[in-house]
Amino acid sequence: MANHASAAKRNRQRIQRTERNRAVRSAVRSTVKKARAALQSGDHSVAAEQVTMASRALAKAVSKGVLHRNTAARTTSRIQSALAKLSS
Repeated sequence: MANHASAAKRNRQRIQRTERNRAVRSAVRSTVKKARAALQSGDHSVAAEQVTMASRALAKAVSKGVLHRNTAARTTSRIQSALAKLSS
């Protein structure tokens, strides 16, 4: 329980940020899951579109401070590599 007005405000801000970050993280996970499913299906054009969307979502999450840049880079790299293997 906050004993000062500033502590109460910080608590309200924490709750808002947590909800916002949770929504962004959930959307990123869904997008990456769709990209992986498209890669599994084997259709290159659909997979390429989904991988592009996932890469964009990861980059946006990094710019918002939700994900660490290396985490996003690692995930992007893995799905891009899978897409390259699919095309060859």
